[in-house]
Amino acid sequence: MKISQLMLFGVFFIGISSIEAQEKTSLTLDEAVKLAWEKSNEVTLANTKVNTKKYELKTVKNNQYPDIKVSGQYQRLTKASIDMHNDGSDAATLGSPDRAMLGMANLSLPIFAGFKIQSSIDAYDNMYEAENANAAKTKEDVALKVVTYYTALYKAQKTLDVLNENQKSAKQRVTDFVELEKNGIIPRNDLLKAQLLVSKTQLSIDEANNNINNINFYLTTLLKLDPSVKLQVNEDDFFNLKTSNAPTSDALALESRKDLEAIRLQGKASEANIKIAKSGYYPSVSLLGGYTAFDLKDIITVKYAMNFGIGLSYDLSGILKNNVHVKEAESRALEVKNTEAIMTDRIKVEVQKSIEDYDLAINQSVVYEEALQQAAENYRLVKDKFDNGLSDTNDLVEADVEHLNAKIQTALSKATIIQKYYELLSVSGQLSQSFNLSKI
Repeated sequence: MKISQLMLFGVFFIGISSIEAQEKTSLTLDEAVKLAWEKSNEVTLANTKVNTKKYELKTVKNNQYPDIKVSGQYQRLTKASIDMHNDGSDAATLGSPDRAMLGMANLSLPIFAGFKIQSSIDAYDNMYEAENANAAKTKEDVALKVVTYYTALYKAQKTLDVLNENQKSAKQRVTDFVELEKNGIIPRNDLLKAQLLVSKTQLSIDEANNNINNINFYLTTLLKLDPSVKLQVNEDDFFNLKTSNAPTSDALALESRKDLEAIRLQGKASEANIKIAKSGYYPSVSLLGGYTAFDLKDIITVKYAMNFGIGLSYDLSGILKNNVHVKEAESRALEVKNTEAIMTDRIKVEVQKSIEDYDLAINQSVVYEEALQQAAENYRLVKDKFDNGLSDTNDLVEADVEHLNAKIQTALSKATIIQKYYELLSVSGQLSQSFNLSKI
């Protein structure tokens, strides 16, 4: 019985250890981005759209190859009457065939279609490349989303660590004040203030835990992980991320942004569409060829009936109607051109804002470091005065709260620098390269 109890306890202990190990999973930012690029629905959809455009391009390319059609018929005839009309008065009487067979093979090779075929290939080729660029932009957007969640998770976890640390000292202060109040050294009001600080800190801890749970769920959903997995951001891994060589102008963005590249490729496709529309002004010429075999039992047999020639088609009424199609294609090309101009201006604004935000984060971090030193020194002085009866509880609690806020803001400001750096890389079209995962 004792052995069974020990085994049960061992199994229970192993199970608890496994759960704890499962609940806390350390994940680097590179690993998180890689998972997102491999499993996220957004990237999967983007890759599917690329494949669709690839097949559309192959379909259009097939139009330049010949069309070959083969057909055959076998028919049973019932009491067929054959009358060979001729001028002879003694025409032979033909039998009544009961079977007829016909076989045909036709070939049509387009020679000239008003440059429509090649222009269609050019248009779909550019649309395929544009979809590739859109897929690359989708991957960058997903990577930035991972960075945002990852940074937010670190901030929430760091905030919780600082709050828990401060809560320990706040509870110890309450314990000390209880003894002091019992001995009549401090009034009950001072004890209540210390207890109130513990309660407020606990509310902040609960809120931090709530933020961690929400962010963890968002991130695990994006990465297609089990929602029960609790992700842990290792501080050393996080702050080992390089933030050097930050872009300082919009020149790199205008050259590297994938969404702008997609618009430019769509512009090339629209120019090809104008040529497609103008192909209606020209005739279509094709090379024709065929083979026919026919057998009417006991009456006639045709073999080796080969034919070849040139086919010409010209839609004369379309010459007048086609002008509208050309104007429509030209208008769509102008739309794309205007869209490119709008996006170019928007990218310049995004880059400038990101540069300013990154610089601001760096400057604020320096100020927060100074504020932390000042808050720590202020708390030390107020604590000394309080211990010597030269300061009241209000001053002590206020100094403690300011010190706590300074510690939190300093910790978060360092993470904000990393977040703003990656946002700057994103608007500059350099985020994928920073992870060296462009081949995924």
